[in-house]
Amino acid sequence: MTYKKLSEQVHELSNPQRSDTFVKMFRDAVRDGKFEAAYMPERFTMPKQFTRRGSEGTYQRDTKEMLFETTPKFDKWFEEVNRELAAARKGGTIKPSVEAIEAGLVDFKQMAAETRKKMQASYEKGQALGQTRSKTKRK
Repeated sequence: MTYKKLSEQVHELSNPQRSDTFVKMFRDAVRDGKFEAAYMPERFTMPKQFTRRGSEGTYQRDTKEMLFETTPKFDKWFEEVNRELAAARKGGTIKPSVEAIEAGLVDFKQMAAETRKKMQASYEKGQALGQTRSKTKRK
């Protein structure tokens, strides 16, 4: 039987910025009985870089170390989770900025089309409002 520490497994993730999510999923799987693991007395620092809103710099978090048995069942679970975490996140949108547009993360043509549509809708709304007011004055 081979045993492995959670900290070693976290470093095998293809996207280390998702290490906090992986640890949460790992603990859920242990709680659900998918595989066996035990807490160890030490802690380890996760590779994810966290940022606080409105402040400069990043920080890292520590979490409890766990020891688990590596089995084919665990390896299959890890492959699925790693693939899922490597994919781009579904939540959150990229804020439009010059850097994001230049990097190709935001489509400028699409942004321009949306802006044009909003401006046209606003213009038509104003025209319609003006026409309804002029009709009420004539009566």
